[in-house]
Amino acid sequence: MPDVVFHVDQSRSMRDQKIPGHNRWHPAVPPADSVRPGDEFRMECREWTDCQIGNNNSANDVRDVNLKLAHMLSGPIRIEGAEPGDLLIVDILDLGPVPQHVGDAAGEGWGYTGVFAKVNGGSFLTDYYPDAVKAIWDFHGQQATSRHLPGVRYTGITHPGLFGTAPSQELLERWNRREQALINTNPDRVPPLALPPEPEDALAGHAHGGDADRVAREGARTVPAREHGGNQDIKNFSRGSRVFVPVFVDGANLSVGDLHFSQGDGEITFCGAIEMGGFIDFHVDLIKGGMEKYGIKNNPVFMPGNVEPRYSEFMSFVGISVDPDDDTNLYMDATLAYKCACLNAIEYLKRWGYSGEQAYLILGSAPVEGRISGIVDIPNACCTLYLPTAIFDFDIRPTGDGPRSANRGACAVTS
Repeated sequence: MPDVVFHVDQSRSMRDQKIPGHNRWHPAVPPADSVRPGDEFRMECREWTDCQIGNNNSANDVRDVNLKLAHMLSGPIRIEGAEPGDLLIVDILDLGPVPQHVGDAAGEGWGYTGVFAKVNGGSFLTDYYPDAVKAIWDFHGQQATSRHLPGVRYTGITHPGLFGTAPSQELLERWNRREQALINTNPDRVPPLALPPEPEDALAGHAHGGDADRVAREGARTVPAREHGGNQDIKNFSRGSRVFVPVFVDGANLSVGDLHFSQGDGEITFCGAIEMGGFIDFHVDLIKGGMEKYGIKNNPVFMPGNVEPRYSEFMSFVGISVDPDDDTNLYMDATLAYKCACLNAIEYLKRWGYSGEQAYLILGSAPVEGRISGIVDIPNACCTLYLPTAIFDFDIRPTGDGPRSANRGACAVTS
């Protein structure tokens, strides 16, 4: 086993670890350890909300989750010799739930998928599903099943939702400036357009004094993807992936968190993956001056691993950029087109006995594929959602006999 450079005791909050992690991006967050180019190492991770979500049949915990804590990140890890302008090569060697362990923390034999309440985070389809719901998943090796979503079983494409390097002070200020400008266009929007720095519940690793205050006051929230990587939620960051990440500070300062057992393209419920804590093994190396050499300056580039579920038959749902509520045509809006594809898939699954909320949870967590299928045929962008048929224990393909609705139970809801 690789050396563990960041250890997590899953029975304790990230704040109470021997070396705590962090939940803000800032160059003043100090490294927890260091490695050399060519090293292989393991980082252990806490579930992203610091385990606020329980293995139970109520979604009250999702409704009431404190998002100021998110995401709890392990690290940073300094890579010796890394300098601004380099490319950090990150190989994902292995990852998974907490090994051979059953317990109260997500990742200890189970995980969860949640739809966040519109007033507290929201989701891709929040105007259609504004209330919090939840599904608990049990892990069976590479597969997962849920008591809240009977009839579904699938192999996960396990991956980190979030990892990235530290921003420079200049890059951090750019992030905060442009995101505040976006917020200012509609400051009262629910859910908000972006999240500004928030000192409350900020965690700055083992920074103290003035540095800890700066991190809390200036640190960027971890919700979006940015130039350094961050919360990209790309399901194909599976075992065997190689990622080329821009370096903005001396040592690069690599952090990771938000491990997922499985996820569909888009993670459409916001907490749409099967969320878990666990471990991830990395190998790192450097390309000196690689950002300029290869023109990789604005975002990472990655080579997907070849370890993923083998599903060969799909039901593919089409969406176009026409608002289904008022029949308004938007010009080449791929976001609306994908939203419509998701809504069409949900409507189809409802015919088999699932509630809309259950269908939404399935699309967020199962290894569905989302594609921009047409982006030139004015005025309508066309997106598609590919749903594997084999994840169901019944035949969901259309026939002349019509769909066979059945009692599919219920997901966890709020009281």
